[in-house]
Amino acid sequence: MLLLSSAILWLLAGSILSLMELLLPTAFVAFMMGLSALVVALVVYIVPTTTFGLQVVLWLLLSTGGVFLSRRFLPPARVAKRMDSTEAKTLTAIPAGETGRVLYEGNSWRARCEDYVEAIAANQKVYVVRREGNTLVVVPQQLLNS
Repeated sequence: MLLLSSAILWLLAGSILSLMELLLPTAFVAFMMGLSALVVALVVYIVPTTTFGLQVVLWLLLSTGGVFLSRRFLPPARVAKRMDSTEAKTLTAIPAGETGRVLYEGNSWRARCEDYVEAIAANQKVYVVRREGNTLVVVPQQLLNS
């Protein structure tokens, strides 16, 4: 009876973890942990002499391997970088395709000119196109107005 309850414990844990992925998306981490628990339940059912410590080690190894394999085959996650405002003002001149400084939302930011032809003078209004790390990508106002 003890062996059957151990298999049922793993089966229950696997089901809960797998269903948790539906409610709380965790990039397949909970699903892989649940799937690993279901495999351990199958192993415990087939080989009833397995100790609980070995079951836990098997579950940890399968879970870790499953998470790493799922990361390898899934496309990389893209984080949306929503910006509250799109206007900024240059603090320094920004040569075409180079970097300079802009005043954006009251803070000085490093900025790169998206336009590789026209430079942006100091104290000019620019539009923020996107953010790449700690660098804002900007275009001059007259480029969008024309």
